[in-house]
Amino acid sequence: MQLAASAVGVVFLLVGVLGFIPGITTGYDDMTVLGHHSGAMLLGLFAVSVLHNVVHLLFGVAGMVLARTPAGARGFLIWGGVTYLVLFLYGLLIDEAGPANFVPVNAADNVLHLLLGAGMIGLGVITSRAAATTRVH
Repeated sequence: MQLAASAVGVVFLLVGVLGFIPGITTGYDDMTVLGHHSGAMLLGLFAVSVLHNVVHLLFGVAGMVLARTPAGARGFLIWGGVTYLVLFLYGLLIDEAGPANFVPVNAADNVLHLLLGAGMIGLGVITSRAAATTRVH
């Protein structure tokens, strides 16, 4: 469970850093601090801004810190997954061209947030069960 949380944390750190690298992030010169006007796209697909990248970095740090204990790792995976499912729903409900899209998110981000949320919750549940089974035997 702790390894899974650490791995997810590392991925978020990597994504946060990549969001600041021109070339990997297309439209880098059009990146804004926040808002739907940011023209930057991570891998040419996912809308990003400075705020979006910083959130990925902070989420990655949280994952690395919380992965130090089994309870922290489980909490990060499950509650982080819930957070991403809420972000998925938020992305579906807002107007991508409106002021509520301050992160920013687009359709590709919405799909990724759904997969991340479900995947993180799944990892949290599966690794918790595996850890409980290992302790029983």
